[in-house]
Amino acid sequence: RSWINKKLLNDVRHFYFHECLIFGFLYFEFCALQFHQMLSFSQLSHLKAHERIHTGEKPYSCSDCGKCFKTSNVLKVHQRTHTGEKPFFCPDCGTSFSQISHLKAHERIHTGEKPYVCSDCGASFSHLGTLKTHQRIHTGEKPYSCSDCGKCFTTSTDLKVHQRTHTGEKPYSCSDCGKCFITSTDLKFHQKTHTGEKPYSCSDCGKCFKTSNKLKRTHTGEKPFFCSDCGVSFSQLGTLKTHQRIHTGAKPYSCSDCGKCLRTSNVLKVHQRTHTGQKPYVCSDCGASFSQLGSLKTHQRIHTGAKPYSCSDCGKHFKTSNELKVHQRTHTGANPYSCSDCGKHFKTSNELKVHQRTHTGEKPYSCSDCGASFSQLGSLKTHQPHERIHTGEKPYSCSDCGKCFKTSNVLKVHQRTHTGEKPFFCPDCGTSFSQISHLKAHERIHTGEKPYVCSDCGASFSHLGTLKTHQRIHTGEKPYSCSDCGKCFTTSTDLKVHQRTHTGEKPYSCSDCGKCFKTSKELKVHQRTHTGEKPYSCSDCGKCFKTSNKLKVHQRTHTGEKPYVCSDCGTSFSQLSNLRSHERIHTGEKPYSCSDCGKCFKTSTKLKVHQRMRAGEKSYSCSDCGVSFSRLDTLKTHQHIHTGEKPYSCSVEGWACNSNF
Repeated sequence: RSWINKKLLNDVRHFYFHECLIFGFLYFEFCALQFHQMLSFSQLSHLKAHERIHTGEKPYSCSDCGKCFKTSNVLKVHQRTHTGEKPFFCPDCGTSFSQISHLKAHERIHTGEKPYVCSDCGASFSHLGTLKTHQRIHTGEKPYSCSDCGKCFTTSTDLKVHQRTHTGEKPYSCSDCGKCFITSTDLKFHQKTHTGEKPYSCSDCGKCFKTSNKLKRTHTGEKPFFCSDCGVSFSQLGTLKTHQRIHTGAKPYSCSDCGKCLRTSNVLKVHQRTHTGQKPYVCSDCGASFSQLGSLKTHQRIHTGAKPYSCSDCGKHFKTSNELKVHQRTHTGANPYSCSDCGKHFKTSNELKVHQRTHTGEKPYSCSDCGASFSQLGSLKTHQPHERIHTGEKPYSCSDCGKCFKTSNVLKVHQRTHTGEKPFFCPDCGTSFSQISHLKAHERIHTGEKPYVCSDCGASFSHLGTLKTHQRIHTGEKPYSCSDCGKCFTTSTDLKVHQRTHTGEKPYSCSDCGKCFKTSKELKVHQRTHTGEKPYSCSDCGKCFKTSNKLKVHQRTHTGEKPYVCSDCGTSFSQLSNLRSHERIHTGEKPYSCSDCGKCFKTSTKLKVHQRMRAGEKSYSCSDCGVSFSRLDTLKTHQHIHTGEKPYSCSVEGWACNSNF
């Protein structure tokens, strides 16, 4: 029932009060603000206390902290937080409590009683409040919202803890190291790092843990928390929440130094150590320090030799689970990381990141000594291991030949030249290599991939080094100079070959005739004179050649191409060597001299012919009559006698003689 004004209500209440006294009955007072619900109380004080819910009145204040309360009883309970008084004791274990309700709830731990049952899933609880909080899982209710960011929570406690992330408040401090924490639970967990306490032990394997959460589900394999986006299941709710950020892209933890955002607070802590330089985890064997505990454990396996992760396909063992996962992709062929620019796939995200720098040109790692920049951290470490690049120090020496190297890795690769070991195999043709980089470069022969593109002319290459060498054509750069004559070259290999002209060194010898050569290429070409092999054939006429260069020159006879032009007279040539010989007509240069008579010649061919004439050598003989000649062109002219060929016809204008010669 409702009332028009408070005076009328008071009159009614006064009437009922006196009527009850007259008849000697136990009196009842009614809540005026909710009279239609007939909320009744056996004592007037109870009604007054109840009415304060509606009015918000809190007449009882704490003399210590000033906090206000609706009833004197609640004030008394609160004051025990200041005095530390805990008058209620558990008869079973002696634990004391400040409130009788807390004692009753505690006693259920001993009795195992859980009188509050969830009607949705049947879960039972020892506290009514715990049941109510649990039921919000089913209803999805989150009645407590943060006034700063709007995030909602199922309990007021969760909200209070969350609000400390905004205020920065950390009210719980460690008495041993002074470190502060947002919650008492975090503090208790931290204190176990000082005491070493691990009170929760596994009944299956005996392993002990600091928290009960870490004890659950390893042996049962239970993963009750499912991702609604991809269906992946997890054993811990926290792990699921972290995983879900992959789908949402949420990175709620930001670094105050650089602004970088991260998915978890742990990753943020590790990241912040890159700014502070803090490395709290130290190896007891060698003293090396690390910013992450996982990195220390992985490092310690170097000392112990432990490789706990084994491949089920080939039995190979690995130090880390990540190494095993990457290895298993060699069996499955999985390359889950793809480049958005060129579509190439990679086994690891790191390989993709390094690859993407070939498109962006980014080189984030720079040497503090010389300023050289690199796209990979490993390349910087190779460049700057203990400043050896700058000091010239080479502490690693080969026990077979004594050659020294800057890094142990380069020494290992070198030692394979002695042992002949080639551990890297091509799955397509079976060719083996001593270095993984050589295998990767070789595989591009099969795939035809040429990922390195010249920005000047668009030419593409399968090797980054080949692209860099090519780019010197455009820049004209020749960084390698000969210390003997000062001549410059675009590559160190060209310089080495050139220096052999000064030293006379010819390290490559023919096993058939013993003739020696400056380069392995020259030896291979020479060996074809013994085998008769001519692997390069012309698609126009079918003629075969020993080298690809000779085939290119020959093909110009079909195309008429003459790309080499004399800057003095404009005459063009199909071969660079012919242009250089021609240019000597203008310069008068005769760089080839006879050691016997001192006569000079424009070309080495003319010098050789001259030397044969002096020696009386006639190496070109006619197969028809046996006559010998010192020059090839003289032999060809002679052979026209036998063949009757007259390839030269009269072409003088105005004469129709058609004579051939």
